[in-house]
Amino acid sequence: MTLPGKDRPMVLIVSGPSGSGKSTLVEKLLELPDTMLSVSCTTRPPRKTESNGKWYNFVTEPEFEKMIERGEFLEYAQVFGKHWYGTPKRSIEEAGSTGKDLVLEIDVQGAAQVKMKLPGAAAILILPPSREDLEKRIRARGQDSNEEIERRLQRARQELEQYQGYDYIVVNDDLARAGRDVQAIAIGARCQVNRNHVRVQEILKSFGG
Repeated sequence: MTLPGKDRPMVLIVSGPSGSGKSTLVEKLLELPDTMLSVSCTTRPPRKTESNGKWYNFVTEPEFEKMIERGEFLEYAQVFGKHWYGTPKRSIEEAGSTGKDLVLEIDVQGAAQVKMKLPGAAAILILPPSREDLEKRIRARGQDSNEEIERRLQRARQELEQYQGYDYIVVNDDLARAGRDVQAIAIGARCQVNRNHVRVQEILKSFGG
């Protein structure tokens, strides 16, 4: 429920290696009232199960470059030296106008950019319990070659080494518990003092004087 006089919408950043289960945990966050997903832009082609506008807006590289030139991104990065991903600034504006908290599923590079611009954002890093477990999950998807899997595992190590740039760590060794953890983080972050000045001032006014 959105409180009357709620301060500006909160930004929740969720990052984690490919195969860590971050998308599933983002869905758990979106089960909370008054949350919305920031739909990223990407130059990669959609997978068979993906449709434009749900998790991603699929654009051409020239379109993406024009968006950069117009300053339309809160953050953007090139992944694996191939495709570009970016978070449109309009997502923040939409969250502000609707009074919802914004959930960003972005990589470590993007998370660092957002934290620099929005230091009050709550950043959550999703970890697999081990390298072996992560490799099993990636192989079970049946989408990647051995070379691609090795590259993803190398990148996962690089991403995990950046853990100190995050506010919260959730180890996804049990999906039900990890889901409760990310929801608890979001609820707790909503209750921070620095996020509730407007509401507190309204209550103080009710006392008069």
